[in-house]
Amino acid sequence: MRIWFIFLALAAFSFKAMAQRPDFGNRNNPKDSLNRVRDSISSKPFVPNANITKVYHPDSLHSPHKAFVRSAIIPGWGQLYNHRWWKVPIIYGGFALLGAAIVYNNHYYHEYVNEGNRRFRGETAAPDNPYVNIPGGYQQFYDAASANQRNLQLSILGGVLLWGINCVDAYIDGKFIHSYSVDNNLSIRVAPSLLNQPMYASTNINGYIPGVKITLGF
Repeated sequence: MRIWFIFLALAAFSFKAMAQRPDFGNRNNPKDSLNRVRDSISSKPFVPNANITKVYHPDSLHSPHKAFVRSAIIPGWGQLYNHRWWKVPIIYGGFALLGAAIVYNNHYYHEYVNEGNRRFRGETAAPDNPYVNIPGGYQQFYDAASANQRNLQLSILGGVLLWGINCVDAYIDGKFIHSYSVDNNLSIRVAPSLLNQPMYASTNINGYIPGVKITLGF
């Protein structure tokens, strides 16, 4: 009887333990139950949007060499090519003044030389000679002729220099004005300022001098 009681007690305990064990067979695996959603659109590499404003130069085909050559052929032609027409009257005004100086000095150079030669040879002056009433010897006319000759040479040299300046000016305009853009970023600001005055041993005074401060922005 005692053995049966022990057997029944063990059997009841076994059934109770089996009833409390969790059922792992019907439990769903959360990893398996989740379906991975794939992107149907193929991914592309990220490219940053570079917002760069392009600057176009309307005169990018402008050639400084052409401006130089044209001014060398015909003075002022390069300035017209650079759209600096207002410089053309200045150039030709300079050539006109130098040309007048060349004609003037050349005329009086020959007159003074001829009058000096006449007086050197002791010839009688013609009635229409403008120097017949001027006293003196031939040397003063030779000196005047030398002065006119010097002025004549300087006038010719001035014409050559003006021609060269005309060529260089055309090249500089074509190079530094049409090769760079001039936009609204250029600015100039003028403001009052104080300059520190240096102190000397004799005065022993260190003061300030009023001045003007100019700031260029580009």
